[in-house]
Amino acid sequence: MRYRLRAILFVFVAFMLGCNEYMIVGVLPDIAHEYHDSLSQLGLLVTVFALVYAAFTPVITSLANRWHRHHVLLVLMIVFLIGNTWSALATNFVSLLLSRILTATVAGAIISIILVMASFVAPYNRRASLVSWVFAGFSIASVIGIPIGTIISTNFSWHDSFWMVTVITVIALAFLLWLVPRDTPQVRSSLKKQFVLFKDSRVVLGVFFIVSICAADYTIYTYIRPLITNEMGFNNTWLNWLLFAMGIFFIFGNKFGGFLADRGGVHRLPVIYAVMTVLYLVFGPLLPYKWVAILVVGLLCIAFSCYGSSTQLMFLDIAEKEYPQSLDLASSLNSIFANIGISLGSFTASEAVHFTSLNHLGYVGSVYALLATILVIILSHRYAGMRYPLK
Repeated sequence: MRYRLRAILFVFVAFMLGCNEYMIVGVLPDIAHEYHDSLSQLGLLVTVFALVYAAFTPVITSLANRWHRHHVLLVLMIVFLIGNTWSALATNFVSLLLSRILTATVAGAIISIILVMASFVAPYNRRASLVSWVFAGFSIASVIGIPIGTIISTNFSWHDSFWMVTVITVIALAFLLWLVPRDTPQVRSSLKKQFVLFKDSRVVLGVFFIVSICAADYTIYTYIRPLITNEMGFNNTWLNWLLFAMGIFFIFGNKFGGFLADRGGVHRLPVIYAVMTVLYLVFGPLLPYKWVAILVVGLLCIAFSCYGSSTQLMFLDIAEKEYPQSLDLASSLNSIFANIGISLGSFTASEAVHFTSLNHLGYVGSVYALLATILVIILSHRYAGMRYPLK
């Protein structure tokens, strides 16, 4: 019973983080209207958040190894609460940017600690399932949090959308005080010894693969609202339903990713991302056919979210066997390099929108998706673990 409560809580924390990180793409037009800034400039809120997230997560995760995980987690949650509440109160672009930077410094470390705890509290044959559910928490944020945040923003204010996340954070913190595991084993080591993990070629290939996938995704996800309304021609009522549907596709992709992680892991991924490359190539030409275009977006959501469980378990598997002092750092690699990819993708998208138009974003995404396909093919030959169902 306690395992199930903890599992639900871990997913809820991921949902909280997902609302804070992803909701910005749904409210950008409303922020632009209030601050009288362009969408391309406000896209920097996504880019900077992702860069800070990626830069601070490995440092905080590695330094936090010196103290008990549950104490560190609770402190980070309080900082996150302060940062998100600041976002809700922001009255200008600089204030909002600084609040997003504060939130980004701790968000990655929070999910990294949650993933380590999940790997310890779950029975071995349920690790892939629980990890996939934690990643699905971000998708549930797309299903519920982002549409609700967008509805609140369009009908009231984008500030109220962030207040919603503050309430969710207070609830999560209260339950963590009750249920957070206090006995997960730790191997304390220096910062230098933990970073030896990056000497492993499989880890390097894995992180570059993640960067490529997330860059591909955020070439269109950063501007998903204007793509749906301006390019495909759906109205705001349909927008909310379509964002909801995208979240469903993300959840399906996460769970399908957990299924793949139990049955070969990264060895099953090359065909997924080859298909993803083709989908990006046809995305631009299909934009005038709005229902076909939105189906392509749904398939891209599934393809994008398939990788998380396989790469997370691969990193943990490599660290547990060969670099036990780097386990906390290994748990954070997905979130670190996903955000590097997000920043790269959102920046590329901003430049593409500035110099060309929204309907060229699919071609940019296809370049990243092709690179990801090549990298995961090489990785599948280098990594010998988890080829068969976990027992």
